[in-house]
Amino acid sequence: MAWAPTAIMEVPTMAQVRTFVGLDVHAAKVVAVTVDRESGEMRSRRLSGRTSAVVEFCAGLPGSTRVAYEAGPTGFTLARALADAGIECVVAVPGKIERPSQDRVKTDRRDAERLVRLLMVDGLHPVRVPSTEEEALRDLVRAREDIRGDLMRARHRLSKLLLRHEVSFDGPGKNWSTRHRDWLGRLDLGDRGAQVTMLDYLGAIDALLVRRQSLESAIGQLVPGSPWAQTVERLRCLRGIDTLSAVGLCAEIGDWERFPRAGQLMSFLGVVPSEHSSGQTRRQGAITKSGSRHARRLLVEAAWHCRRAPSKGVALRRRQEHQPPHVIALSWKAQQRLHRTWRRLDSDRGKRKTIVAVAVARELAGFCWAIANAD
Repeated sequence: MAWAPTAIMEVPTMAQVRTFVGLDVHAAKVVAVTVDRESGEMRSRRLSGRTSAVVEFCAGLPGSTRVAYEAGPTGFTLARALADAGIECVVAVPGKIERPSQDRVKTDRRDAERLVRLLMVDGLHPVRVPSTEEEALRDLVRAREDIRGDLMRARHRLSKLLLRHEVSFDGPGKNWSTRHRDWLGRLDLGDRGAQVTMLDYLGAIDALLVRRQSLESAIGQLVPGSPWAQTVERLRCLRGIDTLSAVGLCAEIGDWERFPRAGQLMSFLGVVPSEHSSGQTRRQGAITKSGSRHARRLLVEAAWHCRRAPSKGVALRRRQEHQPPHVIALSWKAQQRLHRTWRRLDSDRGKRKTIVAVAVARELAGFCWAIANAD
């Protein structure tokens, strides 16, 4: 699969823009509000939901045009089509659009009007528009994440069914191991209805395992030709991060270099504390949980590996083969520092282990940023 470089469009400055457009985008319709800089006239128009119709309308406006719409379920097709037509487009973060608390009327036209007003004063926070290839890999990674959740729920249903019938697996081995699966295949609950239910749950679990294996195989085949091939190999040098975790982080973050500092990446991923400060008081609360929930989960899962003393097992040594010495040195530094953080918060300060894992995940995000941007 070939990965084409993203075309760079020459963006006009704010002073060069004549027409500003705010779009309230839906699947069936688009409401456009335009403002002409020279006359100050504001107009609204209702368009069909077809991308070609919206692009044709924006291309027919006088002078240089700047367009904005909120990121949403319609994706980035419209933004890419506008960019191909030479029209600058800002895809705004919905959660950071200012909305007056006393504004009790919400319509499509008012939403588009608010967008165009904020666009004129550069008051919108844009999201990064990924390439079609990047978005395809991200969809694949998220599809695998969805199957992980479905598999967990399917296993819970089966285990609760067995619990109601006072049936438990005594080993040897752990639940959902090969021996556990063989035991489930031989199990007879006696009642026909319960037996049919158990077999249905078991069939759903087996089907999800096949689907998960298929997606993981597809991800492994796409990574070598992706723009993150080198970054994935370097992130795998960290303890607790293997191929799927590294690919997941890259797919959710995209361009690592757009974050000048590690703290900005931590904030983007929502692993920094929330804060409410006023006057002489400063109060910090739970993490903000902004950004990608999938990326946060991957970091927290990897952070649990840091509770053990620093070491290099066979698997980690194999992943670090043929990697630059400074990347391996960074990964070893990460093991030492993150274990110290875990021990300080867990043993010395008595914090709950879930809180410790999130705190370590925040520092781990910093090391991921350092390794991804290492020269």
